[in-house]
Amino acid sequence: MNDIFAEDILGAEEGRVSCFEADGCDRADKIIALHEDISRSLAVKLIESGDVTVNGKPCDKKDKLKVGDRVEISYPAPVPDKAEPEDIPLDIVYEDGDIIVINKPEGMIVHPATNIYTGTLVNALLYHCRDSLSGIGGVARPGIVHRIDKDTSGLLVVAKNDEAHISLSEQMKVHGVSRVYHALIIGNIKEDSGTINKPIGRHPVDRKKMAIITNPDMKSREAITHFTVKERYCIGGQRFTYVECVLETGRTHQIRVHMSSIGHPLVGDTVYGGGNTKFEAQNKDLISGQCLHAKVLELTHPKTGERQKFECEMPENMQKLIEKMRAMSI
Repeated sequence: MNDIFAEDILGAEEGRVSCFEADGCDRADKIIALHEDISRSLAVKLIESGDVTVNGKPCDKKDKLKVGDRVEISYPAPVPDKAEPEDIPLDIVYEDGDIIVINKPEGMIVHPATNIYTGTLVNALLYHCRDSLSGIGGVARPGIVHRIDKDTSGLLVVAKNDEAHISLSEQMKVHGVSRVYHALIIGNIKEDSGTINKPIGRHPVDRKKMAIITNPDMKSREAITHFTVKERYCIGGQRFTYVECVLETGRTHQIRVHMSSIGHPLVGDTVYGGGNTKFEAQNKDLISGQCLHAKVLELTHPKTGERQKFECEMPENMQKLIEKMRAMSI
């Protein structure tokens, strides 16, 4: 979901859900703007953000509505217009005048979002870097070039000036940044390696989730994940697989959605089908979310042109979980 800031909301009551039946035949954005008493531009933003459904399905701004079509709009609450510095410890893997590479802990959100204004990586970066962060991401997410989920740990690079931000963003677009993740998967992946090439878009019913979208009438983007099996475990008849995943694209929840789509959700990922095994239930002290770690990050330095590779160890809870799986496996 794209963030819609307070100044875009105009007279709309953010955070509410509006439902109505179309009383005329016209373009979706025009009917929504008239009915909700909001600007056409905001109506378009809501549609493009996936916050509008017509008869239970996502719509396009150019879609023609018919009399009686049921329109539902979920107004996202605005993010704060500015993040504030907070003295939060950072695990800094590398830093110079252009970039800073952070090993983000599990449980930390990258930037302020709906109802979350403090305790994020951005709040910590603002304290550590002071005024030396790129402004391209806006005041709510300065320096942020890419993100990883709250419960995913590991590496991400932050831009300390606009030139670095532009360079890193371009590298992301042309797959010039290599990102390698390690994950624990439910079930036995029989192939030693493989590629999952399935488009990902917003879930048509649960707008907080992503999903494999093959319907050409629904919005999605190409998503490609390469995986290699590192170890396999069998614990009390339940199988698990330790895999390394290399992202060719970087879609929201990509690894989680892709693995779930082939019947192998991540350990601890209750959103996409994990968290239901006996082993997980017996090891809740080591599992607080999906077991996914961004272990390797490789990029071209935006100023020197040097190719740089960064690595970090998995968090202690994942290491202990793997050790326990090895010890219990038959």
